[in-house]
Amino acid sequence: MIREEDVYKIGKIGKPHGVAGEVTFRFTDDVFDRVDADYLVLMVDGILVPFFMEEYRFRSDEVALVKFEDIDTVERASGLTGCEVFFPRELSDGDDGEMTWSQIVGYDIVDADSHKLIGRIASVDETTINVLLELADGTLIPAAEEFIVECDHDTRQLYMRLPDGLVNLSAL
Repeated sequence: MIREEDVYKIGKIGKPHGVAGEVTFRFTDDVFDRVDADYLVLMVDGILVPFFMEEYRFRSDEVALVKFEDIDTVERASGLTGCEVFFPRELSDGDDGEMTWSQIVGYDIVDADSHKLIGRIASVDETTINVLLELADGTLIPAAEEFIVECDHDTRQLYMRLPDGLVNLSAL
């Protein structure tokens, strides 16, 4: 059984493309192309399920067309529309000490001084020049290097020293 802490979100499946079961895949991290991975993990009806890729090709910098094994019709491909796509942390190429922002989704943000939990990272918005960490409650926190004190991968915690009142701004 695949656990949520063993994967991190890298995108979402879009509509079918063509008649042979190919789907569009909007991704935020192209790790599936950088490392040798035979499968992606999709959230299907609340369960993480591995889907083996027959082939894929890039349509743009954010979209790929993917053909999964045993998905051979438009009808079967349509059943995957809207599924979130995850990648196994163990296959990730982050061994060189460099992590992508997508890899910290699911980490807890902890105040570096008080050690109090601020919240869990639900997603990362990289669409603007300022990367934002979105917490499960909708709070947005800038992912500025000067705020990050430490990242503990074993406990999946990101220690941050945030300016006073920043977290409370979303309550206004």
